[in-house]
Amino acid sequence: MNKENKLVPELPSGFEDRWSRKLLLKKKLLKAIEKNFIKFGAEALETPSFEISENIGSFLAEDEANPMSDVFSFQDGDRNITLRYDLSSPLARFYAQNNQQLPSIFKRYQIQNVFRNEKAGNGRYREFLQADFDIVGNVNPAQANAELCNLISSILSDCGLKKNQFTINVSNRKIVQGLIDDLKISKEKQIKVIRAIDKLYKPGFGLKGVEDLLKKERKDQSGAVTKGADLSDEQALQILNFLKIKNLKELKESLKNPLSQEGIKELEDLFKVLGYGSNLSQVKTNFTIVRGLAYYSDFIIETNLNFKVTNTKGKEVDIGSICSGGAYAKLISRFRGVDIPGTGISFGVDRLVFALMQLDQIKVEVQKPVLVCVMDQKYLKNYYEIVDLLRENNISAEVFLSFKKNLGKQLDLANKRELPVAIICGENEFKDNTITIKDLRGVKGENSQTIPKLNLIDEIKKLI
Repeated sequence: MNKENKLVPELPSGFEDRWSRKLLLKKKLLKAIEKNFIKFGAEALETPSFEISENIGSFLAEDEANPMSDVFSFQDGDRNITLRYDLSSPLARFYAQNNQQLPSIFKRYQIQNVFRNEKAGNGRYREFLQADFDIVGNVNPAQANAELCNLISSILSDCGLKKNQFTINVSNRKIVQGLIDDLKISKEKQIKVIRAIDKLYKPGFGLKGVEDLLKKERKDQSGAVTKGADLSDEQALQILNFLKIKNLKELKESLKNPLSQEGIKELEDLFKVLGYGSNLSQVKTNFTIVRGLAYYSDFIIETNLNFKVTNTKGKEVDIGSICSGGAYAKLISRFRGVDIPGTGISFGVDRLVFALMQLDQIKVEVQKPVLVCVMDQKYLKNYYEIVDLLRENNISAEVFLSFKKNLGKQLDLANKRELPVAIICGENEFKDNTITIKDLRGVKGENSQTIPKLNLIDEIKKLI
């Protein structure tokens, strides 16, 4: 192949290979997440990567003229299919399809990749792993939503975070919906208003950025223009004043709309139930979170980390929420024609890994193998007897896979791989029924010992 025709080994934007410590950390977090999902009473579910496009719709795109612009869709015969962009829409389809076989209160967890055709960077990916926990059915909302808060706290604690390193923020969509109703904002503008509010704490926005999105348009630093909701100055002012309110008492006195009052009461009920457990201090009200996805109907939740996160260039970045969700009243009724409420949360596992990689406090156990060096091809059978003995005692081990490299090159490779121990056996060892062990992390010149073969397992366990 000509040099100019050689392929470039690279990935498309928004996709990532994961290996070594990062992948080990991800697997550790997944164990903690799944253990808690099961502990809180959910059963596992998997759904296909593709769904029929019309069945899951698209709740992501801000471009009204192209509602499927933020998802990956393909023609499949006479239908369109879409790579799932979250796990809630597939759950709604699954529940509607199988409701006769499911309990009236259905708790499920699902851990699978999702795909979004959006701008990537700073812990945001176009393919990433989500871990969802949902409760579907007619339940007491305060209890179900408090259970979600308790679950988040339990998972993040088991992942190695301290209580002061994360905050669970809650609100209720009914509160802002009541304000929108009072301001007589038309239906076609409401989703733009919701999405504008949701961007308050995004980098480069703040109150001024939200104000621009509530009014005519917002121009970012690159010069790109986003069309706004085109509200009047008075409508925008009322919403901005609402965003400055910090506590339930002040909110209750300021908003008199019945729907807003209903949302406030639901939050009060939530905190009452949380008070029965040990996680009340972890949960805070934040009325600026409204969740941009249109299917959320009342309770909403976002979990944020309270420590700085930097990108590969050392620049501080905002990675957003690492666990979010809320309640949805009509997601399933699109299929059933009957409102079946649900509430749930979703961990962005890869985003969480991105952040936790920057903390030294979370230890990852790397289980490197013991290397059995090959001194002479004629002893290959003996080397495999040693490696079998190690593996039978749950010790990771391997025989060097070539007899053409001398001992020095074998040990160089072992050191490059940061292996803990090498076993070196030649004619003398096999004649005396002994084994020579080299501690590759020990002091040079003092790190080898020859022991009876009978003591091999005990001595290796001291070194790994």
